[in-house]
Amino acid sequence: MKRILPLLIFCFSLSFLYADEGMWLFDAAPKQQIKEKYGFELTDQWLEHVQKSTARFGRRGSASFVSSQGLILTNHHVGARILHELSTPENNLVENGFYAKIFEDELKCPGLEILVTMLSKDVTAQVNAEVNADTPPEEARRLRNAAIAALEKEYTENTGLRCEVTTLFQGGAYYLYGYKVYTDVRLVWAPEESIGAFGGDPDNYEFPRYCVDAAFFRAYENGVPAKIEHFLKWNFDGIQDGELLFVSGFPGRTERSFTREHLQFQRDVFFPWRLQKLFRREAVFAAFGNKSLENQRRISDDLGSVQNFRKRAMGQLLGLQTPSLWDGIQPSAGEMVVQQMPPEDERTPEERIKQALSWATVRYPAYDLLEGAEAFNSQMFRIARNLVRLAYESEKPSAERLPEFRDDRLASLRTTILADTPIHEDVEILKLTDSLSLLREHDGGKIWTLFELSALGSREHALRRLAAPDSWSWQTGFKSPREWAIELIRGTKLFDVAERERLLDGGVKAIEASTDPMIQFARNVDQLARDRRSAYESNVDAPVTAAYAELARKRFEEHGTSIYPDATFTLRLSYGAVKGYTDDDGNKIAPFTYVSGLFDRAEFQQFRPPFDPAQTWKDAREELDMTVPFNFVSTNDIVGGNSGSPVINTRGEVVGTAFDGNIYSLSNNFVYCDKQGRCVSVHVAVIVETLLKINKDERILAELGK
Repeated sequence: MKRILPLLIFCFSLSFLYADEGMWLFDAAPKQQIKEKYGFELTDQWLEHVQKSTARFGRRGSASFVSSQGLILTNHHVGARILHELSTPENNLVENGFYAKIFEDELKCPGLEILVTMLSKDVTAQVNAEVNADTPPEEARRLRNAAIAALEKEYTENTGLRCEVTTLFQGGAYYLYGYKVYTDVRLVWAPEESIGAFGGDPDNYEFPRYCVDAAFFRAYENGVPAKIEHFLKWNFDGIQDGELLFVSGFPGRTERSFTREHLQFQRDVFFPWRLQKLFRREAVFAAFGNKSLENQRRISDDLGSVQNFRKRAMGQLLGLQTPSLWDGIQPSAGEMVVQQMPPEDERTPEERIKQALSWATVRYPAYDLLEGAEAFNSQMFRIARNLVRLAYESEKPSAERLPEFRDDRLASLRTTILADTPIHEDVEILKLTDSLSLLREHDGGKIWTLFELSALGSREHALRRLAAPDSWSWQTGFKSPREWAIELIRGTKLFDVAERERLLDGGVKAIEASTDPMIQFARNVDQLARDRRSAYESNVDAPVTAAYAELARKRFEEHGTSIYPDATFTLRLSYGAVKGYTDDDGNKIAPFTYVSGLFDRAEFQQFRPPFDPAQTWKDAREELDMTVPFNFVSTNDIVGGNSGSPVINTRGEVVGTAFDGNIYSLSNNFVYCDKQGRCVSVHVAVIVETLLKINKDERILAELGK
């Protein structure tokens, strides 16, 4: 991890010199920059085609349509949870892989949604119509939320799309996106995990790599494969070193426009707290998986996700903890250290952000535990909370609800609540016990006591104790975290989808009449969580949004549309070139790996897991073409959320699917640098080789144009 430190320092000081930087809005693509550097003219027709060929894979990543019959390409690891949910003790699809020889063999994926961006529109003026410079931050937030709800409702009704307004530039702009949503999605093909994730955690964020991190799904409408107008043709010609490539996808989150104080908050509060949760979960999940093969099957997706998040967060925190890194971050006006904060009406935007984050510093973990539900890490609890909140929020006009319960979000929420996917009782007890233990350990047990009193229905008693915390002794509690978890998980009926549907359709009356312990639990702790949310939104979110909006207006005045917003899990385009790099030890890293290298690496590691490729690959070794490209690197600007994104050539053909970044790219959350940071992708040639030599496929290859 120490390798990223000098790179971060170098990049912070020179970041604005790199022309390939940016996760660009499609309607503000840097056409002139691309033409000047690469000689390629990006047309509106090309952009529209790529936009409508690219998809969001639920909440897990990106994907693309690659045939007129609804065939979807994404990463194996993006679809891994689906593979887990479709597996049985007798047939572990993660371990064994899956291949549907005919349409009828394709497996339905309950709860999965594929979203395609059909509409994007700048609605900043409409959102801010009732807000002026003198509007208090909390009132401004209320007015904007009301305007957003009205816009989402209007456009949803007029277009038939799922319409959502997204905040850009930390409040400086607002865009409305309209999505075509496919809810009947089926699994077509996935390789074995031992080749899809060859190298496992040790090779994560490394290069050279040898992963067939790819999978095919299919969108259906009315029971038949969807007819798709915009899809990416498959490239069978290969790509060259130095070739211009594009990545179209849904990058999750970046923090490149954060102020110095905001990055300090991330360094001192957000990442340490995040890592505390991840480290303990990794240990708990690993111990559970080591008890049996069936336990390992049940927990492997959760464990893999935690390990990935932990490694990424460690690299990001390490960069922010490097003192010399901050030499390259110049304080903005008003951001210099002062002995005393000036009067509120005289504070700069940076000072207002600093003040808000000062309030958040000691309160963020409790907010995250209660409102973020990190204390209740259970799928059953998430279902119960959604049922409870939906019932009560539905009693209000859409504009006055919590944003996630507005009318335009209800179809997706219903799909999530009623998804008939396997939920394992023992895993639920494990996760809820661990997360409740985290709550029990936090703040000397004070929040735990308030939580228990609320959970038992003694809210007034809890509030009296909260008002006078030093006037009494904190007790040890009524139940242990494990006792709470066992009682709630074994007692709930929410494993039954029919019971969820009954409560969903019954509204407040059904919720209040329910004797289900998880429903009662979610009801009793809800106000405690809502109180934390309300306080955090008023004291942090509202003033920070207002301050960033002011900073964004200043940036727009200076730079116009030549700047791009931070990633928000909405559709973006990045560009770059196939390019190797030199690592910190002076080794020249070539941009491509090949099938031959897979076996070389496996032999060097003596075929020990996770360096033991699937048996099907070892059996086919003599038949495989050792010269077929496997993975490749490019300078495209990506972050988490881009996994599964199509990598596209200038002809609009898919040449790969992005699945990772190398270790040097971990700084991309804060700053882009192409000196060593690289996007890592699966070459489409190795997908073809796998289908041809391992699966003996003809159907999919013919659909791709082979």
